[in-house]
Amino acid sequence: MPARGNGRWLGGGLLLAAGLVAPYVVYPVFAMKVLCFALFACAFNLLLGYTGLLSFGHAAFLGSAGYVTAYTVKSLGFSPGLGLLAGTACAAVLGLVIGWLAIRRSGIYFAMITLGLAQVIYFLSLQLEFTGGEDGIQGVPRGVLFGVLPLDNPLVMYHFVLAVFLFGFWVVYRAIHSPFGQVLKAIRENEPRAVSLGYDVHRYKLLAFVLSATLAGLAGGTKSLVFQLASLTDVHWHTSGEVVLMTLLGGLGTEFGPVVGALLVVTLNNYLAGFGSWVTVITGAIFVVCVLAFRRGIVGEILAFARSRSAPKDP
Repeated sequence: MPARGNGRWLGGGLLLAAGLVAPYVVYPVFAMKVLCFALFACAFNLLLGYTGLLSFGHAAFLGSAGYVTAYTVKSLGFSPGLGLLAGTACAAVLGLVIGWLAIRRSGIYFAMITLGLAQVIYFLSLQLEFTGGEDGIQGVPRGVLFGVLPLDNPLVMYHFVLAVFLFGFWVVYRAIHSPFGQVLKAIRENEPRAVSLGYDVHRYKLLAFVLSATLAGLAGGTKSLVFQLASLTDVHWHTSGEVVLMTLLGGLGTEFGPVVGALLVVTLNNYLAGFGSWVTVITGAIFVVCVLAFRRGIVGEILAFARSRSAPKDP
């Protein structure tokens, strides 16, 4: 247990140090994109990695929050902070509605319900007037946060995004290391046994779904401020598939795995963009290799190796 606690402190320290150094090493917008998707992947990992619920529609929360944040900031004159809160609240309400409907089923049926409802959100995003249709909402002003922080400054904006990510990561960390998180793990491992112990499984599933949707919305609203754009890409089912890829590559059910997975996928998409449509093929090939070589994900394999090294040897 002490070694595991030391490992968490070390991992957290490295994550914070990397976050503080990143804008001076790489392009700040790229670093902010990684942080937004890392938060999105952490939110998804809470649902799949710790509750065992595979959602194929998480892009609905990312994209809807992005649209609401962009619209309230650009058209209604909200400050960036209030706009982000509005977008996050929208994702939470949407998560409550979709989660209430989806948790009535499990397995592939749960996944298909989330996918179907997410496609409804995509259709609405395409048809509703305020979303701008295929053009999306462009030219979203970043504004001034709390009346003193000019978010048009790339470094100021980056540190704001870093703070949002660290807050979201802390929420996920506290959730999984609380009694609530232990119940979620029990549901993942053996749902009938959790029911027999007297837990209201549906209520816990719904709470996990809403929390995951809320954090995904926080990532989506932040992303719309970073790129000053809300578009159909964020509500497309491809984005839902991409977050599954990030989580599996980094390490399902690990604390830092989604962050590593997001970094890997965003980096590949960015630096392989010159290959055009071949990016998908190359990313898919890398995914297959990683799944075959690292069945627990990159971070999962590292943790498994560390545990095997620290385990006491038989005399």
